[in-house]
Amino acid sequence: MSDLTGRTALVTGASRGIGQAIAARLAAEGATVIVHFGTDGSGAAATLDAVERAGGTGFTVRAELGVDGDVEALFAGVEAGLAGRPLDIVVNNAAAAPAGPLGVTTRAEFDHLFAVNVRAPYFIIERALPLLCEGARIISVSSVATRMANPSQTSFAMTKGAIETMTKTLAGQLGPRGITVNAVAPGATRTAANGAFFDVPGLPEQIAGMTALNRLGTADDVADVVAFLASDAARWVTGQIVDASGGLFLGPRV
Repeated sequence: MSDLTGRTALVTGASRGIGQAIAARLAAEGATVIVHFGTDGSGAAATLDAVERAGGTGFTVRAELGVDGDVEALFAGVEAGLAGRPLDIVVNNAAAAPAGPLGVTTRAEFDHLFAVNVRAPYFIIERALPLLCEGARIISVSSVATRMANPSQTSFAMTKGAIETMTKTLAGQLGPRGITVNAVAPGATRTAANGAFFDVPGLPEQIAGMTALNRLGTADDVADVVAFLASDAARWVTGQIVDASGGLFLGPRV
């Protein structure tokens, strides 16, 4: 994999879970990482520590997404920390969790979900464009929920479907600048943040039984895919949704 030394990366929602793993992985490749967080300052500090232990450097930026002025607040911190340097990599990882099935999700929950999962990434990319160098990388985190009919995640899957459409259309628009735009779609991924969900007796085994590679995913599994897409090795890959689920729910296993 190509070295990311000298490059700068913004990772949203990097205070825990997949975002934290992505930040540490990019740092291990030499990138300076901007660790965005919404409310979990201690988690962001832990991520920054992981970045430094991986041999990288970085700084934290606080901005609550999904509210008025969110992107402006984020980039005020980003630009202050960059101090005139360009931005090379944008990873849209921050997301609100599934709110519930049809008939349960409230209008307020639905609007919040779209504000964080769709509106924020769209305008983060728009705001980042003047800072992005030629050949930059834009990577968004989607979900296998877009290809699975799961009634409990209807509204969440809708937001990730929007992310995938955005990815393909922006790849065409930004290609002349050499900017690649891709998305990564994780499946059932166990992290420190959601571990309690997978503690339900029998659930990990049930999910593993529906997964081609026969186990739950980890945050590092996803982070490695993101690091590849951020690298020079992925220079000819754009407009793609890369499934990083270990083959979850591909069909009957025989």
